[in-house]
Amino acid sequence: MKRRKFLQNSAIYGAGMMIAPSVMNMEKDLFFKISLAEWSFHKALFAKEIDHLDFAKIAKQQYGIEGVEYVNQFFKDKAKDMDYLKEMKMRAEGEGVRSLLIMCDGEGGLGDTNESQRKTAVENHYKWVEAAKFLGCHSIRVNAYGEGTAAEVASAAIDGLGSLAGFAKDYDLNVIVENHGGYSSNGKWLTDVMKQIDMPNCGTLPDFGNFCLKGTYENGKMTCEDMYDRYQGVSEMMPFAKAVSAKTHAFDASGNETETDYLRMMKIVKDAGYKGFVGIEYEGNVLSEADGVRASKALLMKVGAELS
Repeated sequence: MKRRKFLQNSAIYGAGMMIAPSVMNMEKDLFFKISLAEWSFHKALFAKEIDHLDFAKIAKQQYGIEGVEYVNQFFKDKAKDMDYLKEMKMRAEGEGVRSLLIMCDGEGGLGDTNESQRKTAVENHYKWVEAAKFLGCHSIRVNAYGEGTAAEVASAAIDGLGSLAGFAKDYDLNVIVENHGGYSSNGKWLTDVMKQIDMPNCGTLPDFGNFCLKGTYENGKMTCEDMYDRYQGVSEMMPFAKAVSAKTHAFDASGNETETDYLRMMKIVKDAGYKGFVGIEYEGNVLSEADGVRASKALLMKVGAELS
């Protein structure tokens, strides 16, 4: 069994490597640009095998990627540490890498139906708006989480997101919401919230995965009981998109993602007129994080070449 799995992994990785050279020089001709989400290396970062400060260097030197998406969990206590932020900025600029956004978690739900807790969540994000502005990012990614009925959480999210976007406006920064579980994974619900907020700097970050509306956790693994159609969801979110997350988990022997039809999904992105960054976010367990990122980039470039 181990030998069979090794051969399968080798075939998948080999497929990715065979694609890359043929399209590597075509990246500049794609209708989008490729970025790298720091979450792709969350295992190595949590294990201290990678230093957050080296992320931009790794993206550029090991993967040829010139745009990065930070995750606040990996520098959670550094939001106001100007010496640390200056070091981050210097290292990214030294590599010719653009700092695009900060994915913010653990600061409270902006759709919290408790007014006091929602206000606290909004204020908890102020420091990340300021840090993102200093680093040269265009956005912070936030969560519209809340408990209650769909209508109750929507009303709370309109207030919470709107308040934070109002603060971020003075920094010329966007507040963007990812489909990240619960109501936010319902494309229609989230876009209705966006329409009611109606602010130019409040938008979405469509993720090709993360469309589970309801699930149960057992032994550290989630089983989804109610899944929103990912293609419909991304289609609904794209008119408000200011970033796109290319989620990957596993690949077949031809280098295609096993859960998402990337040609179909990237056509949705293109048809929406989007020309910005598409961020690789590998979350798989079959390939290593390094090989998963390489396979993800190869797939994006192959599909991009077909559509561009």
